[in-house]
Amino acid sequence: MFRAMLGPGVELRLLEERHAGVLFALVDRERLYLRQWLSWVDLRSSEADILDFIRGVLAQFSSNQGFSAGIWADGSLAGVITLHKIDWRDRSGEIGYWLAREFHGHGIMTDAARAVTEHALVELELNRVEIRCAVDNVKSAAIPKRLGFKCDGVLRQASLREGQYRDLEVYSMLRSEYRRH
Repeated sequence: MFRAMLGPGVELRLLEERHAGVLFALVDRERLYLRQWLSWVDLRSSEADILDFIRGVLAQFSSNQGFSAGIWADGSLAGVITLHKIDWRDRSGEIGYWLAREFHGHGIMTDAARAVTEHALVELELNRVEIRCAVDNVKSAAIPKRLGFKCDGVLRQASLREGQYRDLEVYSMLRSEYRRH
């Protein structure tokens, strides 16, 4: 089971079926905020949808294709971080994340992304990890920058959100560049 302690009262734990209710409540509460950045938000409109998502990521975990972990702060679910799109032939993967607004500004997501990056590059021995962010999502883009990821460039109009195409910045970290902090 994937689990990481990030600091006092903050940890990552693999999502489980029993988390469906609390995860749906958090997504539903943050829906308007998350919708501007994430395409899946409107596809998760019920607790049953969240349960299906969790079952899917557990299958992904069991087949060694990635995982989704809840970010827990002082016993409350604060958000989710995912290592997905693992390509074992090229030894690469992508990190995605979101955090409820009330938990912003405390370094939680930076610590979570650091832990998942280390897991991917050290434990799983991937060669490359990517993080993609909408170019206007300054808070999200600050995380890979803080962790020393390099900006590979911009994917023009690569994401459709709320009827508008958005450019995505692509950040990457290579195993040869990674240094434990």
